[in-house]
Amino acid sequence: MRTIGYAANAKSSPLKPHVFERREPRPNDVCMEVLYCGICHSDMHMVNDDWGMAVFPMVPGHEIIGRVIAVGSDVKKYKVGDSVAVGCLVDSCMVCDQCRNGEEQLCREWATLTYCGCDRIDGSITQGGYSKHLVVREEFTLKVPDGLDLSKAAPLLCAGITTYSPLRTWHVGPGSRVGVVGLGGLGHMAVKLASAMGADVTVISRSASREAEAKRLGADRLLVSTNKAAMEQALNSLDLIIDTVPVKHDINPYIPLLDIDGTLCIVGQVGPMPEFDSAPMLFGRRRIAGSPIGGIAETQEMLNFCAKKNVLPDCEMITIDQVNEAYKRLEKSDVKYRFVIDMASLKMA
Repeated sequence: MRTIGYAANAKSSPLKPHVFERREPRPNDVCMEVLYCGICHSDMHMVNDDWGMAVFPMVPGHEIIGRVIAVGSDVKKYKVGDSVAVGCLVDSCMVCDQCRNGEEQLCREWATLTYCGCDRIDGSITQGGYSKHLVVREEFTLKVPDGLDLSKAAPLLCAGITTYSPLRTWHVGPGSRVGVVGLGGLGHMAVKLASAMGADVTVISRSASREAEAKRLGADRLLVSTNKAAMEQALNSLDLIIDTVPVKHDINPYIPLLDIDGTLCIVGQVGPMPEFDSAPMLFGRRRIAGSPIGGIAETQEMLNFCAKKNVLPDCEMITIDQVNEAYKRLEKSDVKYRFVIDMASLKMA
């Protein structure tokens, strides 16, 4: 299938129009026109090859909302005209213990990424959602529930599931006490989702200036981490802390905020972190954990939950030709809170 996207042709290069061939659809494939695609901070990391995983030319994008334009002969769940979504994964081995448990993101054979992945059948390099069309295996295509705003739903496929998954893993609900570190693309979704689940939510920030914004998003309070007295008063007050900060930082101040058996879950930083003090962990039976995205079933559950509770990210809509400027602004944290590309702005040559 001939299509067009915006691609980086080399490390840290600007994205430019790129005409390319999608693989031929298979009997179990869904073909879609991409309507909206979110910009994730990891897209910028991949273009810059910060993690050593880049393959060029690269069409980024793994927060995808589309409309079905064709289905393979074996497809049962979708039909032409359906509103669908695709997240960070487009395939996995489907037979290991993790895949059988609905944890495809933890596939023992490594899941196939939506872009910069290797197709398990023909070996071609996958290309993402900054493009006009997408071809995806049925099992990795998600249904967009009725009532969910298509123009704002794209970031749910990464920022949404990345924060929803640990909230579900640690059984957050009414009576839970949840802290959120960082109030960016991931953090604002963690606040909205935890609040919608009925939790008491504390945003932990270095500055009191974000208190009104935190409460607007659904938080019950803001805790200033540089205020020693306030931090001491908050000792043992949280069951779960979702740490969404995307850069290297000190987690030691947050651990004593956890109650006995509490968990600090890192979803933001990818890489080495400073040393932490083990004493608060031993004497409070606390733990530090990490969490990636969720599996396909959990991602569908998240979409259904967001439709039911009307939980959507705060988005700024852009056209595809504004993507390089969006990257520059993202690097400066100049967005509240996610960029979404209206792919109607991308025309076939």
